[in-house]
Amino acid sequence: MDVMFRVSIVVGTIMSASVAVADEQAAYDRLLAKPHTVAMLQAGIIGLPSAPISQSQRGGSTFLGSIGKGDATIETGLDVIFRVQKNWAFGAGILFGPRPTSDTQYGGTSGLPRTHSRSYWYWGVEARWIPLHYRWLEGWVGLHAGEVIVGDRFNTDVGQPKPAILGSRQVTIRTEGFATGLQAGADWLLNDHFVFGVVGRGDLWVLPTHDLELSCSSIGDCPTLSGAVVAFEIGLTVGYRLPL
Repeated sequence: MDVMFRVSIVVGTIMSASVAVADEQAAYDRLLAKPHTVAMLQAGIIGLPSAPISQSQRGGSTFLGSIGKGDATIETGLDVIFRVQKNWAFGAGILFGPRPTSDTQYGGTSGLPRTHSRSYWYWGVEARWIPLHYRWLEGWVGLHAGEVIVGDRFNTDVGQPKPAILGSRQVTIRTEGFATGLQAGADWLLNDHFVFGVVGRGDLWVLPTHDLELSCSSIGDCPTLSGAVVAFEIGLTVGYRLPL
């Protein structure tokens, strides 16, 4: 009799676990396998390992300190992802660096107090394939492509203040190019609406190489990036799910 009682407990436990798993799968299908949209905020770091903003400023500036010998800075952005079905999603987004790295000794041996900083802006489209599904955790890989804008800002910190009508001490040289790359990440559905994730990207920027002197200012400030530039990004995301 005691053996039968124990067997019944084991069977009941197994059946309860099976029902719980089935209920969880049903909830998963209801929330994730059907078409829906996710608006995602991102914060992280972008690094250009072979492109310092100057010879005296290498490694950039992030909340983790300097990284490598190129440039690195914090990055934020917004993505809107449309989940068409369980394994595929498409979207668009923007990324930008709100606090570009600065070189306060840009004047060098000239003795002219000058500052140089370089900011990055990207907007484009993306596609994601989501092959990994484990309960509320998903893993994905994807492609993205779009336009990248590099802004070199030069500022002369000398002389008496003058009215704006007489000109500005600041000059911004803008360079536009094409960007494409691979990306991968993981997302965890916290509840019916909020999603937390991590994302990493490897990019190739293709910037103009000809007639760069036409973009230079009258005092010789020119674009500091051209040709093929490699960039890496890593960040955390927080998203809000909008059922259709």
